[in-house]
Amino acid sequence: MKLSRKNGLRASAIGALVVSGALVLSACGSDDNTATPDKKDGGSTSAAASDIACEGAKGQLLAAGSSAQKNAMDLWVKNFQAACSGVEINYQAIGSGGGITKFNQGQVAFAGSDSALKEEEVAESQKICKGGKGVNLPMVGGPVAIGYKLEGVDNLVLDAPTLAKIFDNKITKWNDEAITKLNPGVKLPDSTIQAFHRSDESGTTQNLGKYLSEAAPADWKHDPKSKSWPAQGGQAANGSSGVATAVKDAEGSIGYFELSYATANKISTVSIDTGAAAPVAATSENASKAIAAAKVKGTGSDLALSLDYATKAEGAYPIVLVTYEIACDKGNKAETLPTLKAFLNYTVSEEGQKVLADAGYAPLPAEIAAKVRTIVPTLS
Repeated sequence: MKLSRKNGLRASAIGALVVSGALVLSACGSDDNTATPDKKDGGSTSAAASDIACEGAKGQLLAAGSSAQKNAMDLWVKNFQAACSGVEINYQAIGSGGGITKFNQGQVAFAGSDSALKEEEVAESQKICKGGKGVNLPMVGGPVAIGYKLEGVDNLVLDAPTLAKIFDNKITKWNDEAITKLNPGVKLPDSTIQAFHRSDESGTTQNLGKYLSEAAPADWKHDPKSKSWPAQGGQAANGSSGVATAVKDAEGSIGYFELSYATANKISTVSIDTGAAAPVAATSENASKAIAAAKVKGTGSDLALSLDYATKAEGAYPIVLVTYEIACDKGNKAETLPTLKAFLNYTVSEEGQKVLADAGYAPLPAEIAAKVRTIVPTLS
């Protein structure tokens, strides 16, 4: 397994954001999972998960939602299960919308979502969270990459208006004047653009829509809050993995998915012309510069964040998402509550956050992570 170089980054604003540029397939299993006795919890642990506190975790914990965080979740689940014998975390990557639906129907202990709960979804959650409600707990951030497959084109630059027109089926040829202007000297083919989007409800779709709405309002007139693909035309695929596979297999294609999927599939990604001095590549480091400026808009135990998608800061990649775990602040099921809290305590811990950079994600800003760490133990 080949690792790219690691770089550290400290960003201010809402805290230090430590990011490594190393990108690997979570399926590679680079962690040492040699089991050793855990005297504190009576289970087994691995070298990579030696500090995980099981704290009464037992049995099966069901969760579902965002496919954006699947690669991160795979790492977390592997490490947690290695540390806590007899525990099974079952996370279904069915999309943010599907996860929230299952959560509000009481089918899962928590949902993963790439966007915060809407007001009506919070209201719906009160039927399941007896005496409480669903809250948004930020857990991981990262760039939404625009991947493409175009023979002979290794470096492609696009801006928000051009992307909006491509995904809205208004630019349909690769040698369109708008694209050639952004790529002087690049030989672009006179071929049809095959644009792929998500077929399922997705917070990744919503984050892309928010970016296009804020950065290209004259060209993207669709509802930025929609988790369903709002535009006409294009081709659909299920989940981030489905879109990535479609782009990888189709010449002349373009689509959107988290950076980890582009890395895993060796898909070229677009650099974004934001109006800064130079186009910005989709990297964890560059995404962290945008995420570091996020503001907390939630109240109480809710830590929903507001992102600046229209940033023109030097080196800041603007198409980013912060993905949440959604759980009841009060009214969680008694039989799964200890496992829920133990698992989320691990995912937001320094150790849990550290593994994210190796999967193409950006760990949480230090200040936000600290707030999540104070809230998880209070879930009841």
